[in-house]
Amino acid sequence: MSEEIKRQILLIDDDPSLRTTLGDFLRFEGYKVATAESGEKGLEVLDATTPDLIILDMSMPGIGGIGFLKAILDENGKPSHPVVVLTARANMAEFFANVEVDGFIAKPCDPQDFLMEVGRIIFLRSGEQKESHSDSEKHLKLLLGEDDSAIGKRLSDWFLAQGFIVDRVEKGPEVLERAIMSRPDVIVMNLILEGMNGGAVADMLNVMPNTQSIPIILHDGTGSLLPPAAGNKSGGGIIATVASNEPDAIHKVVAKILG
Repeated sequence: MSEEIKRQILLIDDDPSLRTTLGDFLRFEGYKVATAESGEKGLEVLDATTPDLIILDMSMPGIGGIGFLKAILDENGKPSHPVVVLTARANMAEFFANVEVDGFIAKPCDPQDFLMEVGRIIFLRSGEQKESHSDSEKHLKLLLGEDDSAIGKRLSDWFLAQGFIVDRVEKGPEVLERAIMSRPDVIVMNLILEGMNGGAVADMLNVMPNTQSIPIILHDGTGSLLPPAAGNKSGGGIIATVASNEPDAIHKVVAKILG
């Protein structure tokens, strides 16, 4: 990343080892990084700098992440800066699905997944192409909900071969949580899933501000129970249904939707 387009990140976390590790990692990747050990200190830093992204821990003493987030809301109730929430409490994902933060990452996280999410948010919010740090940043993320191991492996292998990053889960609630946490480019899931069927998962994702723009494809080997494709004005929801579990049939629909 060249010096003139280097992006500024504000990292707020009360864990000194995490601040050092993540700060050094982001600097190595070409970002400028300011750090703060509390929400109060984070607000002080904001008085002196305008970050391209705030990485915010939630569980901190004092006002904590929630207090910091409330302090930077604008008159429309939206954060005045791009924010990605960093927390060890993965069950907080559903809460933040209804708050317009830009991303959610659960601790611990894979470094490359973390880097991709940072780059994705800065790219989307800045409107400028960020210099890629790794080939994986060029790949689209596909979240696969499939509880049949044979079908799941066949679909995963197919889409991996097409250059996708594939994240497979087996249960409906896992699709819901992973979609909130990782914000994939597309979701492909079986209509029938344990814990929550695909249609119900799609309905919930379709009403959450941070996930309603994700296109969803439902598939079913018989096709007899598939709901009608609808979608919404954000370009998400159930965009298509496929009466087949075959990878090539599903891939054609994914390719058409993603262009």
